[in-house]
Amino acid sequence: MPVSEPSSTATRSHTHHSGAAQFSTAANVFSLLSDPTRLHLVWSLARGEADVNTLTEASGAARPAVSQHLAKLRLAGLVQVRKEGRRSVYSLHDGHLRRLVTEAVNHADHMVTGAPPHD
Repeated sequence: MPVSEPSSTATRSHTHHSGAAQFSTAANVFSLLSDPTRLHLVWSLARGEADVNTLTEASGAARPAVSQHLAKLRLAGLVQVRKEGRRSVYSLHDGHLRRLVTEAVNHADHMVTGAPPHD
């Protein structure tokens, strides 16, 4: 099932620096997203903020595993958390990650379904 990209106002361009620190940081992001459960969690959060119960149900993973994955993503600065009473609500840190994950899942959908590539 194709995934549509949420509309975003974060389309402003900025100067891109392509130094070793940027490539190392990007590789770390890809490393964190290489786990299917973490990728599913980030993809779910790309659709909107959610609590651990919602993310557990969406991913099909065990609640302790979801909590551990969210902790890693939070420590890496990819997701943020805020408290609503006793509940922790997670969201993505920025639109770059949202677009990255959405494009990766869209690309995978094309590979799995055989849909032709496009820009």
